Amino acid sequence: MGATDARRPPVMADVAKEAGVSHQTVSRVLNDHPNVRGETRARVLAAIGKLGYRRNLVARALVTKHSRTLGVVSFDTTLYGPASTVYGIEQAARSAGYFVSIVSLKSIDRRGVLDALDYLADQGVDGIVVVAPQRSAATALTDLPGGIPTVAVEGGHAGGVPVVCVDQVEGGRLATEHLLSLGHETVWHVRGPSDWLEAEGRVAGWRAALAAAGRDGPEPLAGDWSPRSGYEAGRSLANMKDVTAVFVANDQMALGVLRAFTERGVRVPDQVSVVGFDDIPESEFFSPPLTTIRQDFDAVGRQSIEVLLRQIGGSSERERLVVSPSFVARASTAGR
Repeated sequence: MGATDARRPPVMADVAKEAGVSHQTVSRVLNDHPNVRGETRARVLAAIGKLGYRRNLVARALVTKHSRTLGVVSFDTTLYGPASTVYGIEQAARSAGYFVSIVSLKSIDRRGVLDALDYLADQGVDGIVVVAPQRSAATALTDLPGGIPTVAVEGGHAGGVPVVCVDQVEGGRLATEHLLSLGHETVWHVRGPSDWLEAEGRVAGWRAALAAAGRDGPEPLAGDWSPRSGYEAGRSLANMKDVTAVFVANDQMALGVLRAFTERGVRVPDQVSVVGFDDIPESEFFSPPLTTIRQDFDAVGRQSIEVLLRQIGGSSERERLVVSPSFVARASTAGR
């Protein structure tokens, strides 16, 4: 590069000169326009690499009125489900050619959500995905001020915005039906926190499967998604002689249940069968490997971005897309 080039970053005109093409051709390559010959495209990309050209996204946004950036509002990404959901959204957005700006909230209320949306709007994002697994978050999405396309992930029936969610009821039903099919008279349940929509859905699926089989449902034991709460529930269950099958609302709590059973000498699956939920990467290495319900976070991310892009494109349809979970059989369940 010459002395002039060393004093400033390369611009599109420099790329055009280096590649021996017009400014418009460089623009077409950068925007993935189909009407560019392969040889020409390769020459432009080689010039971009040689010069170290970087697009001026701010200037591009001023011209196109689009920042190619999407906002994500999330809650408690220390948990596997929300963290995996955000990761799936981010990967899907990047695949669609968008950058992602993420705001993580501690306060899950209407004021917190509106503040996050205002913050992202000030950044000029083209649209926003709100991960709303708790009832308070979903309620906060009701009657949002217009202007920016918004999609809720999980979110129940989140007012006037489109929703993409996993069928939590189906997941609870799959787990419970599996245990009943093994000959267990009933299934106990360690549930998640009462304000989480996912926990409510899993409880509903568990109850529906028991009712369909004509079985009574014992009172669920409360948990908070943590292994510690699962451990405490497991200690209580280990003291009950009639417990032979347990559906636990997430794999972390199932880990705690397994630990409590081991300490009390309760053999899994010989005496008690255990099913978890989520299929975290560690679940196949539990002792015994955990039978569980898998959520397709990649599909959730992909579909939420597809819905959001349709909203950005002018769609006013309030879509509700439901992703089916799947059953993963391992060694923590057995027949009676």
